[in-house]
Amino acid sequence: MQSPHVTTRPVILWFRRDLRLQDNPALNRAIEAERPVLPVFILDEGAERLLGGAARWWLDKSLRALASNLEARGSRLILRRGDSLSVLQGLITETGAEALFLNRSFEPAGFERDADIAYALQADGVSCHGFNGSLLCPPGSVLNGSGQPYKVFTPFMKALLGKFEPPAGLEPPARIVTPQIASDGLDEWGLHPRRPDWSGGFDWTPGEAGALDNLSAFINGGLKTYSHGRDIPGRANTSRLSPHLHWGEISPWRAVREAREAAVQGRVPAAEAEKFVAEIVWRDFSTHLLHHFPFIESRAFRAEYDAMPWRDDPAALEAWRRGQTGYPLVDAGMRQLWATGWMHNRVRMVVASFLVKHLMIDWREGEAWFWDTLVDADLASNVQNWQWVAGSGADAAPYFRIFNPTAQGQKFDGDGAYVRRWVPELCRLPDKWIQAPWTAPTEILRDAGVRLGDTYPRPVVDHDVARARALNALKAVSGRGDDHSDRD
Repeated sequence: MQSPHVTTRPVILWFRRDLRLQDNPALNRAIEAERPVLPVFILDEGAERLLGGAARWWLDKSLRALASNLEARGSRLILRRGDSLSVLQGLITETGAEALFLNRSFEPAGFERDADIAYALQADGVSCHGFNGSLLCPPGSVLNGSGQPYKVFTPFMKALLGKFEPPAGLEPPARIVTPQIASDGLDEWGLHPRRPDWSGGFDWTPGEAGALDNLSAFINGGLKTYSHGRDIPGRANTSRLSPHLHWGEISPWRAVREAREAAVQGRVPAAEAEKFVAEIVWRDFSTHLLHHFPFIESRAFRAEYDAMPWRDDPAALEAWRRGQTGYPLVDAGMRQLWATGWMHNRVRMVVASFLVKHLMIDWREGEAWFWDTLVDADLASNVQNWQWVAGSGADAAPYFRIFNPTAQGQKFDGDGAYVRRWVPELCRLPDKWIQAPWTAPTEILRDAGVRLGDTYPRPVVDHDVARARALNALKAVSGRGDDHSDRD
């Protein structure tokens, strides 16, 4: 608890992607300074990539939750908009603040911005204190035997988990003393969509409480069969923690710690808990890669893949975006994304592979669409995962892997539950035909009320033709002649 004997000069606590009070090292260290604390969030739309629409929706709700949590402790969230350095310097002039506490950004633009701000403020006599509040470990702390960043996931994971253990949890302070100063109104920022409001299907509870509830529900449910269940899109077997982790509403170490504690207590199998831990580490791996190799935001990690003969096909791109490709699993995923701001991970791989390998459309087009429509849009994860599918990333899927959307649907949505929910015009088709309606007999289609090319589109491309075209292009740019294409 903060001492009542505080000096009058406050410190600034700068919230960014750490919108929580538990397990927040910057918050705890600011409290230890025994001065009034100014919790501030700055909407700086010039320092990093502009937020997509779905991310802005989430930020609006998450900031409201954070503000409520601070008010419960006698504090308040101060909102300011503009250039981060200018806003901070204005706050320092306005309040006499003598120190800045923050959890660091490790994305390239944010990392550079934070360094510039620290340099400028320290020159003005204001001390800056940065911490890691978003990752299992900061970039540069896990390197290979040659002192270089890891480029392959498995050795990275082994090195990280062999070096770091979950830290003890940090409890939030019971009370935070905050001076009364002016703040923007959150409504003024216009983060929630209007005219039209397309967020009606967003079934999320942003904020720290929502994150903790999701983790608890996952540990008591989906984690028990995670290694298999995570691939079944028609069932609620995933953690749905990705947007909470992105906005820092929960610490990744807390997710690891609670999953492992559940395994120790015998509530979940240890192997299932560790599979989930590996997914948390993959998130770190993506951020480390982007930090060390910032060019991958816009260029292929493997330079030869920048020579891919991408096709300019606006009609096919629009069909993909709107879930009108004629491949039910792809269309279900794209419609789920638009309706809820999220897509099941297995389906993300399928729809990404379809765009870059079936349609031969640049992965950057897909990455941009995901950036705008995902509530969990995370620059490092988005770029890394798209390049993983495209075969151009550091630890990418084999270049010849081309997911067959029909086979994927039959394997992971055999009962059609996922397709029936998101592609309701096919809901009356029998399981045998629902993943490939163009193969159904005429009488089956008629009885199900499906008219191909009318109520549901025919496939925009033939799978076998598209696979052969993609393999030829991939072989040409990679210089490989083998053909072991993945038909799954």
